[in-house]
Amino acid sequence: MARILTLSFSCPDTSGIVAEVSAFVASHGGSITEASQHTESELGRFFMRVEINADSLDFPADKFSELFTPVATKFGMEWTLSDSAKLRRVILLCSKQEHCLYDLLARQVAQDFPFVVPCVISNHEDHRKIVEAHGIPFHFVPVTPETKHAAFRKMEQIFRQEQADLIVLARYMQVLDSELCRNFAGKIINIHHSFLPSFAGAKPYHQAHRRGVKLIGATCHFVTPELDEGPIVEQDVIRIDHSDTPEDMAHLGKDIEKVVLARGLRAVVEDRVLLAGNKTVIFR
Repeated sequence: MARILTLSFSCPDTSGIVAEVSAFVASHGGSITEASQHTESELGRFFMRVEINADSLDFPADKFSELFTPVATKFGMEWTLSDSAKLRRVILLCSKQEHCLYDLLARQVAQDFPFVVPCVISNHEDHRKIVEAHGIPFHFVPVTPETKHAAFRKMEQIFRQEQADLIVLARYMQVLDSELCRNFAGKIINIHHSFLPSFAGAKPYHQAHRRGVKLIGATCHFVTPELDEGPIVEQDVIRIDHSDTPEDMAHLGKDIEKVVLARGLRAVVEDRVLLAGNKTVIFR
């Protein structure tokens, strides 16, 4: 399988960006295998994602950032470069509900998309055996009102020690503090068991039931200090009717939650998600 470098960036919209990026790759004998672009008119910004066959370049892959920096500087790019040879390190956070955790563990085993779980952190002991059966370290970090600050600092220490590229709240039922959200901005995603921005906060299925909704959904979004207000990555819905109780809705919701979270994580891992203010540009 070819080694792929993925260049993703946004910059002020102007002429010549695509030509310059393409010319840089071509001047080094490089082959572009996939390219997507979008202009966000309201922001006046240009977004692009480019996959490059690393083996086609006339320099080592680890020199790309150094050589591309003058181009990035010229256009004022905010950019990232990822290498398919390096699996994304994704730390999972969970509480008592198991469906999202188990689904992502299974996807890692199957290498459904390129990521590795260096550890799992939980505020409960319930899933230690299943996590450790996968050969993954399990960290029990209890959270109480009195210990919350210390618990989140310990988690932050684990994130840094494990060199986490991403953190996934796989139905982790604690609200992260602002410091943690700021320190890992753009690196934490959550699955919310409703169709945001509707029914934010606690017991969304009960809220939806009281309103007599006919569709329930799930939303994968980036975590910010503002609860359930982060940029949305993925959403989907499932149809219900008047006969469904809140418990029925919660049961049906579990299936859609794990699918939406997996789709969202895949998009982020594959560098298909670029932040555009409080929105996202997602290249399929």
